[in-house]
This record gives sequence, structure tokens and C-alpha cells, in this order.
Amino acid sequence: MLQLGQTAPAFSLPDADMQAISLSSFRGKRNVVLFFYARDDTPGCTLQAIDFSDHEDQFARQGCVVLGVSPDDCLSHAAFRDKHGLSVNLLSDFESEVCRKYGVLQEKQAEGVKRECVVRSTFVIDKKGVIRHAAYGVRPRGHAAEIYDVVRKLRA
Repeated sequence: MLQLGQTAPAFSLPDADMQAISLSSFRGKRNVVLFFYARDDTPGCTLQAIDFSDHEDQFARQGCVVLGVSPDDCLSHAAFRDKHGLSVNLLSDFESEVCRKYGVLQEKQAEGVKRECVVRSTFVIDKKGVIRHAAYGVRPRGHAAEIYDVVRKLRA
């Protein structure tokens, strides 16, 4: 698990439109809310993505960009975005490399089969690339408002 004060692990991932988005592109310009979720179009993940999208303008006014990451591919992200009218960038971590770097994978066993699953987690990364907030195992309902409060305090 990552800790406050650590430098956020670098990444470059494709978004729903297959355009590369790099964490480094925001350095010195904007704070970043990076949320990890398990799968496109599942109830909790949908609620979380809609909530962040509904409040994206508020985050932008605080000098912050919101990025969602899951192991789903770009086509799945595009369908998810279009179906629910999402405005936040959804990034595809198809090989789960970034999920590993951020410590959001958890091994689960079901019916004798072990597999890795994404633990819903959110990080607030400042303009210098430093983790200012890390939350693992978050609940989707009301989470965007909690993170907005973190971002607001960071800006003050």
C-alpha cells in the first residue's frame, strides 16, 4: 500500500478513445484524483464513476483532474462512458501493471480458483506528484464528495 508523502508511481495508459494519458502531463499544472475500480458497468463502479462525473466541474474549479482506472479495455470503457454519459477520463490498465504499482490488487479465492481483483481505491496526487491522500476499500456512495473535501483542503 502506498503512503502519504510518497511520490506517486508514474504511468501512461490509454483512455476510452485510445489516447495515452500520462501522470507526468499534469505535473506542475493540476492535482490529480486517481480512482481505481473493478469493472465497467457494475453497480458500485457505475455509481462511483457517475458521481465523479457529476462533480467533475467542481474538481476542475479546484485545479484538479479526475481519472478512473480499471483493467477493462478501451472499447469497454468507451461503451461504459457512452451508456452512462460519463465525463471523467477512464484509463485502461489491461495488464494491471498500474494497479500493482498502486497496491490495489487483492487475491480472492472463489470455488477453489484464485484470482486478482481490484480493491476500490482513490488517491489524491498534488501538482508535485506526491500522494496527499490514499484510501483503500472505499464505498462508492458519497465518495466523490469526500474526495472533493480533501481536494478543497489541499488547495487551501
